[in-house]
Amino acid sequence: MSVLSRRSFLASIAGAAAAPAFLAEYHRLSAAVRDQVKITDIKTMLLDGPRTYTLVKIETDAGVYGVAEAYGSPGLGVREAIAGIKETYIGQDPIQIDKLYTNYRYTDGSAHHQQRAMSGIEMALWDLAGKLLNVPTHALLGGKFRDKVRLYDHSTPRDFLDKAVVRDWAAQVKAMPNGIKQHKFGPLRNRPGQDPGRDPSNRLLSSAELRKIVQGYENVREALGNDHEILIGCHWEFDLRASIDLANALEPIKPLFLEDPLPVAYSESWRRLADVSPVPICTGENWFRRADALPFVVNAALDILHPDLRNSGGFLENKRMADLADLYFLPMANHNTGSIVNGMATIHWASTIRDYLACETVFFQRDWMDDVILHDQPLCVDGFVTVPDKPGLGIELNREVVTAHLAEGERWWG
Repeated sequence: MSVLSRRSFLASIAGAAAAPAFLAEYHRLSAAVRDQVKITDIKTMLLDGPRTYTLVKIETDAGVYGVAEAYGSPGLGVREAIAGIKETYIGQDPIQIDKLYTNYRYTDGSAHHQQRAMSGIEMALWDLAGKLLNVPTHALLGGKFRDKVRLYDHSTPRDFLDKAVVRDWAAQVKAMPNGIKQHKFGPLRNRPGQDPGRDPSNRLLSSAELRKIVQGYENVREALGNDHEILIGCHWEFDLRASIDLANALEPIKPLFLEDPLPVAYSESWRRLADVSPVPICTGENWFRRADALPFVVNAALDILHPDLRNSGGFLENKRMADLADLYFLPMANHNTGSIVNGMATIHWASTIRDYLACETVFFQRDWMDDVILHDQPLCVDGFVTVPDKPGLGIELNREVVTAHLAEGERWWG
């Protein structure tokens, strides 16, 4: 057996052994209601905003329901996938979450690319389970390590090279009422035609681009100071050498991480990059299951795991991924471009992870999206969101606000 195979095998055994420990309380609490409640319907509703957001509702014959979010845009076919597979779950016991999720047809078999649909269903089942058992979802996932979870946002200066513009942007960021102090934005790219080294079809980074990127991020660091963190998202743009050059060039500004510099799939290039990079390497938003994370973890090819719960199986699959990461002393963070519903769901999950960095958001800015759920105080204070302690996810949709922001042709839960 090769070193990689042996390490993967041992990690898999450890991950499998860890699952019963954190689910013990769930199994104890759920024993009294097992086979007492049946799923009667699974519905979707599309919310419209900067993106489209696919809300999921699981109804039962007990009159109790669970709500979560599946992937929205870009998420073509997610609603149709949910509609296509829901009949499998009608009449099933919603307490048997692991069994329902692991249905081989939709997560392991020939239809496994319905993973985004299954992820939304899985999280709605956990909301439902918490309500049936009258405990918060985080208690069913092993309990909280923290009472509040840190956020990072997408605040971005419109011109990195104009110091006055960057200073004005930094002043606005520091005055934001949500108090977020971690900001992610991508590197500046030259326009094709203006830079002979810029070819939009390849993954190279021209010398002119690299100089501009460094100058832009130096301006940002100077304006922000050291109390705010800079996170760099690359959207899989570069080849290995460009990624190495970028990581070395940006080391002086001390970014919190360099995200997705290489294309999505694992290769030895990820390991080579992590070996030499002076800044932390982060990836994971496009992983479907913990198996996608495994080669990155066992080959020391990243520093921070960054899954999106709506992509990679919801709560339980990602909890198992986090247990795998913990064996190698690697922290978790979360990609999240979803609505406030997925934001709050991710907050629950993040509270149960021992070694946790931050959750991405494009909301929690005290605008209409915050009011999609009922709340009597600001959701994000000083850059942190308090973990709800009400049953399930602890959130309730505000029908008036949701109805006002439904996608064209939508009605309240159909």
